[in-house]
Amino acid sequence: MLGSTHGTLTTDSRRARVIACGEQPSPVVHGRPADVDDLDVSGRPLYADTPDLDRFFRPESVAVVGASDAEGRPNTGITRQLIAWAERVGARLHPVHPTRQSVFGIPCSPSLADLPEQVDLAVLLVGDPLPVIGELAEAKVKFAVAFASGFAETGAEGAAAQAHLAAAVRRAGLRLLGPNTNLNAFEKFRDDLDGPAIALITQSGHQGRPVFAMQELGVRLSHWAPTGNEADLETADFISYFSEQPEIGAIACYVEGLKDGRSFLLAADRAARRGVPVVAVKVGRTETGARTAASHTGKLTGADTVVDAAMRQYGVIRVDGLDELQDTAALLARARAPRAEGVVVYSISGGTGAHFADLATAAGLPLPSLSALKQAELHQWIPEYLSVTNPVDNGGHPVGDWRGRKIIDAILADPEVGVLICPITGPFPPMSDKLAQDLVDAAEQTDKLVCVVWGSPVGTEAAYRETLLGSSKVATFRTFANCITAVRAYLDHHRFVGAYRSPFDEAPRTPSPSFRKTQALMRPGQQLSEHAAKQLLRAYGIRVPREQLVTSAAAAVRAASLVGYPVVMKASGAQIAHKTELGLVKIGLTSASQVRDAYRELTDIARYEGISLDGVLVCQMVERGVEMVVGVTHDQLFGPTVTVGLGGVLVEVLRDAAVRVPPFGEDQARGMLGELRGRALLEGVRGGPPVDVDALVEVVMRVQRMALELGDDIAELDINPLMVLPRGQGAVALDALVVCR
Repeated sequence: MLGSTHGTLTTDSRRARVIACGEQPSPVVHGRPADVDDLDVSGRPLYADTPDLDRFFRPESVAVVGASDAEGRPNTGITRQLIAWAERVGARLHPVHPTRQSVFGIPCSPSLADLPEQVDLAVLLVGDPLPVIGELAEAKVKFAVAFASGFAETGAEGAAAQAHLAAAVRRAGLRLLGPNTNLNAFEKFRDDLDGPAIALITQSGHQGRPVFAMQELGVRLSHWAPTGNEADLETADFISYFSEQPEIGAIACYVEGLKDGRSFLLAADRAARRGVPVVAVKVGRTETGARTAASHTGKLTGADTVVDAAMRQYGVIRVDGLDELQDTAALLARARAPRAEGVVVYSISGGTGAHFADLATAAGLPLPSLSALKQAELHQWIPEYLSVTNPVDNGGHPVGDWRGRKIIDAILADPEVGVLICPITGPFPPMSDKLAQDLVDAAEQTDKLVCVVWGSPVGTEAAYRETLLGSSKVATFRTFANCITAVRAYLDHHRFVGAYRSPFDEAPRTPSPSFRKTQALMRPGQQLSEHAAKQLLRAYGIRVPREQLVTSAAAAVRAASLVGYPVVMKASGAQIAHKTELGLVKIGLTSASQVRDAYRELTDIARYEGISLDGVLVCQMVERGVEMVVGVTHDQLFGPTVTVGLGGVLVEVLRDAAVRVPPFGEDQARGMLGELRGRALLEGVRGGPPVDVDALVEVVMRVQRMALELGDDIAELDINPLMVLPRGQGAVALDALVVCR
């Protein structure tokens, strides 16, 4: 994350320092150094810098450093594969080796300085690439690939070596793939397949094999980026680049750890702007998975809840398995945008249709009932005793004659239908053969999505291998679950991009007046008292109760009369995190005598516990509403994140919360509330009134502004409870905790 963590450093100076490259590499936007209009209030880039990788994937000239043709040497097989790849892409290949005159009959240069021409790409077949980087800079090489291992994946010593390598690459002005990568970028792709392609990004080459093998099923692949340890080029760079390529219909990723959260979000934003779907397997959902991924790639995996929320926020489709990655990416790459969202399940078996419909409905797919008019039309060819409401059960026999195509065409003609799914649980020739052919023929004539689930475990049947897989219009699956996952992603993706507005376009570039008001409140490395924390909230327009800070019992009585009974009294001090547990909160006080006694008791407890107070707060008592929590925490990958959830004691018991990474719009803030399991409380339960959701959303947006402007100065912010009052009455921050960085 770019920016500073040093106390009260102003946002303007943070931005200036980032641009001046004081602590981090200077951000680059659109191929040039970033200026202030390219950065947000904390000095973070607002736009992805897309590297021009054309010369990486399609170089005109390639140098192979450490090339070999000696039998039995690992470099020999790699050299042979690179020669074949260079021929396919039309590149001139130059072996480099200090003691060889030629390699596989190709003249060999003793060093990079002796190359006959400037090369676009250097492939480094050396154990330690670091000494070669300076030579690459002198030779003005644009790109390099390092296969060597023993870097960040091995621990602290390897991480230090990788940091030296990354620094050398930056100084050299070249771009490096790796280290700890492989030959996947130089695979042989089929060139006889048509239609939009899948671009593949993997941090483990083996995990990309199933997607690569889809070419044998007729699915086109165009690129494979094996990013390895990502000392320089990272997953985000390839997402940005691939989203700009017109032939790419979807980007499939296998991600073990993200190098930089901000870069990933900017890349995902670029893909979302262009409507290019990104489908990702991101390991690290469990502690074991996260630990294993870190040992493999040497990068942070990030808190998985934040990673998950960030992906949803920018439309990245997260799937769990490689089989889901294959099927979902293939469908999204090849299918047009839906004409309607209605899904109809069509089967020759009532049991199959009912089973699939149950699973689809549980997954959130919309299965609308067909109109009475459409049902009457279908009953021309389907017996009256069979249900054609949705799912549609044809009973089997119509599939074998002319009626089968009529039924399919009639369903697809319904304007409410955007997707037709036909589960075929097993082959039953010749009817299954004709059904498959009818579905393929119908798909060729419609702009709607036709999906088939071929359930046979054999998979050698002609109806499957030739008819269904031979069609680029029909999406064919082998399992119910993968079909449902892919169709849901398809509908979600197009709904998302249709409404997408980049939050980076609206992100604040300059600090607000509120930011300047708060600078005197910051205490680097310390926790603020509740009184100071509420001053911070008030500066950002977040409502707090009427209250006064007092330092005597007499002053407490006067404050109570001004605030209005009943009152709450709380000890206020920078050392207090959990006042209730220490007995430092008194509620429902209704008289001057109770206030005097409470003041003495609170100060006595603080004195006994050795707690220093800045005073006692006498607060308005707010009772009627729903307790929520809104806060800011720091994620190692993404920086400041905003959380909203059920508050009070429920925050620790139920852990019902939603997370977003700033910047985000009001629609995302409302979406956070929709994710809460306890959202019904906001709508009113047991006769209670609905609460002021608009006021709650406004608080979330104001807290987001704090996160954007103060994110480098605040380690943690908790408003708990935020009392959300009945509709039209607002929300009040009853307590707040702020820890400065």
